Amino acid sequence: MELIKSLLDFLLHLDRYLDLWANEYGILLYAILFLIVFTETGLIVMPLLPGDSLLFAAGALAARDTNELSVWVIIPLLIVAALLGDNVNYFVGKFLGNRIKSRERILFFKREYISETEKFYAKYGGRTVIIARFIPIVRTIAPFVAGAGSMNYGTYIRFCIVGAVLWVFSITLLGFFFGNFPIVQKNFELVVFGIVGLSIMPIVVEFAKKRLRKG
Repeated sequence: MELIKSLLDFLLHLDRYLDLWANEYGILLYAILFLIVFTETGLIVMPLLPGDSLLFAAGALAARDTNELSVWVIIPLLIVAALLGDNVNYFVGKFLGNRIKSRERILFFKREYISETEKFYAKYGGRTVIIARFIPIVRTIAPFVAGAGSMNYGTYIRFCIVGAVLWVFSITLLGFFFGNFPIVQKNFELVVFGIVGLSIMPIVVEFAKKRLRKG
């Protein structure tokens, strides 16, 4: 429970934490941001890290006159972090894919998850990889399932690169241009909830459609 409280506090007050880290660690903050994004996208057991709000807060910090961070360093650095994480996740999935398919479950992965995801990839193609990038938790699971399923790596990596570039550019620049408005700074918690809400909207819509079809 204490861990959840700490994670929630970190998520809701990212702007303060980044300010603190910038003062304490200086240029090493780039490495911290890199590790957080890599961990969220690369380690299947760490899907709850705040990727979207972290990008927004980092962009806002880079826009300040203190020059603690450069947005033109953050963007390429975190694109590389996201791509490295995705590739680790994809190849771990590829390695474990046959084992999962031969059993009902490994950890929290069921065989049916891969089957359903393969159908989804077959229906929507590589754009699924791009869409998944903008959805918390899904962006952590999607590379693993793509590797465990039947998606060709050449196809996967093309869409993966597009998704990473769009994700990092769009949210970091949103923070850069709008993150230091007084209304945003005073209501950063609401901004975080707004970002998360918009991110999970596709899941909510898809769930609602399924419920309506069943009804």
